[in-house]
Amino acid sequence: MRSLRKAQEAAAYRYTEAKLSSIAEEALLDIEKETVDFAPNYDGSQNEPRVLPSKLPTLLLEGTLGIAVGMATSIPPHNLREVCGAIEHLIDHPDASVEDLMTFVKGPDFPTGGVLYSKEDIRSTYATGRGGVVVRAKTEITEEARGYQIVVTEIPYQVNKASLIERIAKLVQDKKVEGIRDLRDESSKQGMRIVIELKKDAYPKKVLNRLFQLTQLQDTFHSNYVALVDGISPRLLNLKTLLEEHIKHRARVVERRTQFDLTKAEARMHILEGLRIALKDIDKIIATIKKSKDQDDARANLIKKFKLSELQANAILEMQLRRLANLERLKIEEEYKEKERMVKELKAILKSRERMLGIVKEETTALADAYGDERRTEIVGHAVNQFKMEDVIPDAPTVVMITKGGYIKRLSPDTFKTQARGGKGVTGQALKEEDTIDQVFTTSTHRDLLFFTNRGRVFKLKAYDVPEAARTAKGQALVNFLQLAPGETVTATLSLGDLERYKYLIMVTSRGTTKKLDITEFESVRRSGLIAIKLHEGDSLEWVKPTTGKDQVVLVTSGGQAIRFKEADVRAMGRVASGVRGIRLKGADQVVGMSIVSGETKKGQWQLFVLMKNGFGKRTPIEEYKIQGRGGSGIKTANVTKKTGPIVATRLVRSDTARDVLVVSDAGQVVRTVLKSVSVLGRATQGVRVMRFKKEDDGVATVALVGEEKAARAPAASDES
Repeated sequence: MRSLRKAQEAAAYRYTEAKLSSIAEEALLDIEKETVDFAPNYDGSQNEPRVLPSKLPTLLLEGTLGIAVGMATSIPPHNLREVCGAIEHLIDHPDASVEDLMTFVKGPDFPTGGVLYSKEDIRSTYATGRGGVVVRAKTEITEEARGYQIVVTEIPYQVNKASLIERIAKLVQDKKVEGIRDLRDESSKQGMRIVIELKKDAYPKKVLNRLFQLTQLQDTFHSNYVALVDGISPRLLNLKTLLEEHIKHRARVVERRTQFDLTKAEARMHILEGLRIALKDIDKIIATIKKSKDQDDARANLIKKFKLSELQANAILEMQLRRLANLERLKIEEEYKEKERMVKELKAILKSRERMLGIVKEETTALADAYGDERRTEIVGHAVNQFKMEDVIPDAPTVVMITKGGYIKRLSPDTFKTQARGGKGVTGQALKEEDTIDQVFTTSTHRDLLFFTNRGRVFKLKAYDVPEAARTAKGQALVNFLQLAPGETVTATLSLGDLERYKYLIMVTSRGTTKKLDITEFESVRRSGLIAIKLHEGDSLEWVKPTTGKDQVVLVTSGGQAIRFKEADVRAMGRVASGVRGIRLKGADQVVGMSIVSGETKKGQWQLFVLMKNGFGKRTPIEEYKIQGRGGSGIKTANVTKKTGPIVATRLVRSDTARDVLVVSDAGQVVRTVLKSVSVLGRATQGVRVMRFKKEDDGVATVALVGEEKAARAPAASDES
């Protein structure tokens, strides 16, 4: 045997031995049941299967390389779990396109790992059966005391490691690559590790890009999906056709296996029928045998007298005396009934193409469960020569601040240190006169942000497009990034992360109007924005949150009222619809808070955090807010007094939360305190002091939760952000 990564010759076949692994045995399973055709081998000395009855789609899983007269094939290996998923989907959806199947088969998955580039190249290859994809080594740039070093942990498929190292050394020697001080192979049983040490004045990314250009650290795998269809005609196949051929093959195997089992079961039933006849009239059977001259005469007499077949007569003659016992008779009856049921089931399978495909699907699922593993080759969506900001900007947590005056900035969560409850905090943002902090939320730099405005429009922006600024900087005007109309302001911002968990967006206005939209309505948002909701005169859009379709909505007003109703009470609407009433307001009261409660919430798991204008706050168990019908006046959620001021913000939090609360005042003062230090109180209470103000006329403007939870988060409890 030899290593594919080393310059070793292959050993002769006579020196190699191998034992089949359990997954390899799946390729031979049921071969004894006449599931495939056999043909003489090259010298006619024995028969061999023309194809294997393999449950595994080995052509895609293992890949293959071959050259024949006038044709060649080159198929890369793939991931078992992904291919099985595509097969299952194609069985259920025969009209599925190549693009549909690519939601399961992401691309080739090489045993050597590496990084695969360009989903478009992969799609083109799968659609046509021919194409090339760029594979790069997996590398890491680290900083050591003596300078930077490039560490290679995975190399492209079929690249020889020793030859690669020799090539790099030759380039350094010929001065075609500069900046490399040392090169060594630190690979071991734990994995591959090639270390390239750089000189102190070298630029790591520049050296690495040069190596990608001149060595097999970057390689192109050319695919040509040519295979023999039905063992006869070579054809160029796309991804769908390859999977269809495997499904057809497996369906034929299941059909032949079922027919084999049926024939065997019917033959056994035939024997059992003879034994049942004999046991019912055993005395006459024995007498007939005793009167016979010999075995042949006894067989003939049994056939003639009891209308048995030759097989049945032989079975009776071979029957041992102990089979005459009552228990043995019962066993024969039970076996007969079992075979009868089996025959009925097998015939039903043979009559139904749908049943056979169902068996193929079940066996494919079992394969994925038993042998499936995680993908080794990473896939990057863009082509290798395309520049993407995500490649140079780390995906890190970040805090985004937006003021009522329309200024925005981004900064690290570590900017604000945790303080004791009631602290005065630090200045979080330098504000213009009469400007106040409106929104503070945590996200990560690579996330998409949806900006919803008071006029019911929505815009889309990458988080890293928001300039990072110092703690005391005022930020930049939103109009520099969004095409806002005069008087239009951003009132709600949503960080699009893990969207597959959610199905809808719930929107709430200041006058209590509630609207539900399918989240896919905002997959594509043009630069000029989209209409998200049609508003009535004097109303404005204030909150937008994702939901699963089975959650509950909690609305809180400045006057201390709250209502909790089922999301199902609000039907999904189009973007230009107005919505329905969520809560009935009295006088000048307005909605100041909206939360989503997961439909899977357990008792004691969640609390509603309420913060009032004069710095008072509290936590109240969500169970104290009973579910009501949509559109009512709600119940009391806080004792709003002159001392506390009106409610200005609410958040849904875990009862065992490990997060901090970031409170921002109208004057830009910020305090960060442990959320658990805020007392748990009943609904009709004032709360405790959370923030003290440096200025007498200052008050709470907004609030955000920061830090990570130790416990798992509920899928739809999206307030904790």
